[in-house]
Amino acid sequence: MYSLKDQACIVGVGETPHTRGTDKTEFALMLEASVKAIADAGLTPHDIDGIIPPPSPFATAEHFAANLGIEDLRYSVTVHMGGASSLTALQSAALAVACGVAKNVLIPFGWKGYSGARVRSLGGGENDSLANTLSSLMTTLNEYYLPYGASVPVQWYAWLATRHKEIYHVADEATGAIAVASRKHAHLNDKAYMRGRPLTMEDYLNSRWVAKPFRLFDCCLETDGACAVVISSAAQAQDCQRTPVYIAGIAEGHPYPADDIPARPDPFVIGLSFATPKALQMADISLKDIDFAEIYDCFTYVVLLQLEALGFCKRGEIADFVKGGRVELGGELPINTHGGLHSEAHVGGINHIVEATRQLRHDCSERQVPDAQLGLVTGWGDFGDGSLAVLRR
Repeated sequence: MYSLKDQACIVGVGETPHTRGTDKTEFALMLEASVKAIADAGLTPHDIDGIIPPPSPFATAEHFAANLGIEDLRYSVTVHMGGASSLTALQSAALAVACGVAKNVLIPFGWKGYSGARVRSLGGGENDSLANTLSSLMTTLNEYYLPYGASVPVQWYAWLATRHKEIYHVADEATGAIAVASRKHAHLNDKAYMRGRPLTMEDYLNSRWVAKPFRLFDCCLETDGACAVVISSAAQAQDCQRTPVYIAGIAEGHPYPADDIPARPDPFVIGLSFATPKALQMADISLKDIDFAEIYDCFTYVVLLQLEALGFCKRGEIADFVKGGRVELGGELPINTHGGLHSEAHVGGINHIVEATRQLRHDCSERQVPDAQLGLVTGWGDFGDGSLAVLRR
């Protein structure tokens, strides 16, 4: 079987400030992040010949090419997997550069998740990136969920969380461990929106309910901003100015049926259940080799479900797994070392790729995982679509 192992590298990353309130358009934010990522790679916009834009009709590959001055765009595609889109785009970019279709592929993502595309205002308008992101699910949402009042992700994922919590008797402190760890890590990240705002377990347990079993601090941030990454072939990466980060293993997976949670025979068989063995086999590693993990964290319970699907523990054992600081810096498996979507910013998960790249470059200062060689990044999209990348220094 053809393998993408180590045939493509992340050679550039960039981001805008993470804010709540901006006068810039979403496209302008993505252009800003893209220019920074291209410069970080030691390239110019004219060197980019592949673009994988986010699932938005207002930020197409043609828009990027025209604004960046890319005259010879050789490859473009858009991935529609919700929050897993950016990470799954790595797989498409790796294929393109490994096969020689493109030399340098740009993956941008950005939105105005606070001042534009807030979950309380789904539907219509140029700024409604959330509705665009969820476009593949709109038939199910409009016909089966919305009429019964289930209108936002915190309600949909509450079905999964409630069932798992009740079956396996997962204490609230397990999700609290994810929220507290993310906030601790954000204090070491000068780019994190929640830096300098402490969160204790007591604060977490006393926070208000949003949709049971989710409290306020179980939910990710709503922020404005953008990130971008540049992918090149392993051969070309040797000429770039920064330490290349190799894509050692990558895969995507989808639950069945992908567009309807209640119809699944087993709701905890998610996209990562299928993607994990493929990515680990490609990278030729086991989970014990991983130094850190950036886990898509739209909600804390989604992190727990992914850790189990990845195989870090058996089903129902996750509450014990996250105890005792195991997922904090200095622990056995530090996760979301930048603060994640909970405490750095919500940039569709692409900021997880940026953080993993910096960790493997050893550029993270106080929050650096000592001598990090292997990192794992996940994407979670729609109703449990999943993608997994194993990255190495």
